[in-house]
Amino acid sequence: MILARPCPQEPPKLTHGSIPIQTRGVHKLGRRSTLALGRALPDVEIASSARLWRSSLGLSVMYVVVCRLVELVVLLGRRDRSKELEILVLRHELSVLRRQADRPRFESRDRLLLAALSRALPRRSWHAFSVRPETLLRWHRRLVANHWTYPHRSPGRPPIGGEVRELVLRLARENTSWGYVRIVGELRKLGIDLSATLVRNILQAAGVPPAPERDRLAWRSFLRQHAATTLACDFLTVDTVLLRRVYVLVFICIGSRRIEYTACTSNPDGDWMLQQARNLLMDLDDHGQRPRLLIHDRDSKFSRAFDTVFRGDGVNVIRTPVRAPNANAHIERRVGTVRRECLDRLLIFNRRQLERILRVYVRHYNKQRPHRALVLQPPDQPTAPSTRDQFPGSAAAIRRRDVLGGLIHEYEAAAA
Repeated sequence: MILARPCPQEPPKLTHGSIPIQTRGVHKLGRRSTLALGRALPDVEIASSARLWRSSLGLSVMYVVVCRLVELVVLLGRRDRSKELEILVLRHELSVLRRQADRPRFESRDRLLLAALSRALPRRSWHAFSVRPETLLRWHRRLVANHWTYPHRSPGRPPIGGEVRELVLRLARENTSWGYVRIVGELRKLGIDLSATLVRNILQAAGVPPAPERDRLAWRSFLRQHAATTLACDFLTVDTVLLRRVYVLVFICIGSRRIEYTACTSNPDGDWMLQQARNLLMDLDDHGQRPRLLIHDRDSKFSRAFDTVFRGDGVNVIRTPVRAPNANAHIERRVGTVRRECLDRLLIFNRRQLERILRVYVRHYNKQRPHRALVLQPPDQPTAPSTRDQFPGSAAAIRRRDVLGGLIHEYEAAAA
């Protein structure tokens, strides 16, 4: 019985004379391929895989031997007549299977058993095996080819890493006016050397168009760029206990979500509106803010004289379409917030009380209330790092402040 050279990761190949035992799953590594594999894997992994393969092969051999010994004991106890009849039945079944089934698939224990039985049978009886001499020649040709096949890699530059690819896509998406060469220059500043052709291939594979197509200004980007210098205003009404209506004029900055100015009156005539416009511009000038746009609806209270005051200061006035509150959605949402959180929960007796309540609520709104558009930060508070790992450790370290008689609660960490 001739044993082929085993591979540390493949089971051995067994042949006997001109009859090979294995027909599928044969993969051999030649001497040079084994050396290349040894260079690629650590010696410890090769030794451990070899030991694991040897142990599994030994268990398989022991299992086959024990099973055949048991069958031999049973066979010796039977009569010769019954044995011959069983042999005839098995031969007929084998001939039927050869006519109907495809090429058989042998496992390691099957090859081991057939090789052992071939040593006990004379050569003239080898036709009982399903393996032909052509199979043996094919195995030999494959063995020679694997022996003289050297490990090689595909020509060309090695592929770039996933992190570099994501960085190229990030630069292209965040800077729509940057072309391939500009992206290459920014990458070289970061210590990454790529060619413009490679950058183009990466962007094309990801479906990112070139700079002229990416540089088209979308409405979302346009509005976001002008939101910091855009104001919106609107009226809300409050009915007192004595059923007197009070008008509240509210101005907010769309970019910062900050309530910039509020004013109350029971008679919003033209003179009062002009005075509020001047007061707002003076407050913005004190804070160093220079708005460029003002959005309001077509209410008759916003007269032409009111708009002229803003245009004289370089502010363009935009009137929303008729009966289109969604065109000024930011101020509409702020008005709804003021009603739900404050005014709808209190009884208002007069204008002075309403002014005091709005003054307290505006301070809470600008300095304490988190906003979704600001990553859950108040408008007047700079973005601070999360203090999840610096939690005081007990509820007693959190202090609560009641606002408007306990209608609103503000929480902060107590000083150490």
